[in-house]
Amino acid sequence: MYPTAPNLVITTQDAERLRLVVEYHLEGVTRAAAEALDRELARAELVAPPSVPPDVVTMNSRVVYMDEITLRRREVMITYPRDAHVDQGRVSVLSPIGTALLGLAVGQAIVWPMPIAGQRRLRVLAVPYQPEAAGNFYL
Repeated sequence: MYPTAPNLVITTQDAERLRLVVEYHLEGVTRAAAEALDRELARAELVAPPSVPPDVVTMNSRVVYMDEITLRRREVMITYPRDAHVDQGRVSVLSPIGTALLGLAVGQAIVWPMPIAGQRRLRVLAVPYQPEAAGNFYL
C-alpha cells in the first residue's frame, strides 16, 4: 500500500472478472501489474452491482481525474486489457492509471507510483458514465 490508501468500492461482478484477469497475468511482464491489482481487490469493499454508488469508478466507467502534481486533467475509460486503446482514451485496468482509479469515488485521491514519473497523486473529479448507474450490468 502507498501513503494514501482511500476506501475502495468494487462490484462483486467486477471483482470476479478481475480475479480472472489477475490469475491470467501473473506470469511474464504483467506480473507486477497483476499483483498491484490483486492488492487493491483484496482491500476493497465489495457490493452488488445495483448497490454501487453512481460516483464510483467501476469497470468500463468513464472518469475525469486530475494529477495533483502536474494539475493535468484527463478523461479515460477503465477497460479490461483486451479492450484498451490508449489513443482512444481506453486504459487497461492493469495500467498504473487504471489500477489506481478503480474503486475510487468522486473527490477521493490516491498516491500511486508511475513507471516514469514517480509517485503521483490522482484525484477523481467526475464519473460522466458508469455502466451500473446507466443500468448496464453486463459490460
